[in-house]
Amino acid sequence: MTSPLEVEVNGDIEKAFKNLKKKMAFEGIFKELKRRRYYEKPSEEKKRKKEEAERRRIKKMRRMQVQSSRSRKTGGRGAAKE
Repeated sequence: MTSPLEVEVNGDIEKAFKNLKKKMAFEGIFKELKRRRYYEKPSEEKKRKKEEAERRRIKKMRRMQVQSSRSRKTGGRGAAKE
């Protein structure tokens, strides 16, 4: 089970509410609420999860490409400068 979200209120309720909303968005709570608003058929759920996994895989591949291109440009770690 996840730990509860906590926000300190130091007089400014609006700021505390804004911080709470930011934390909830980061945790994916709003996305989960939207998703649970309506019934999702098992076949639709499988399709959605497959698409999400593909999106994560592509994002990871893109991140790895950027990392490798940076290391090639700089000559990697500990490369002697001319």
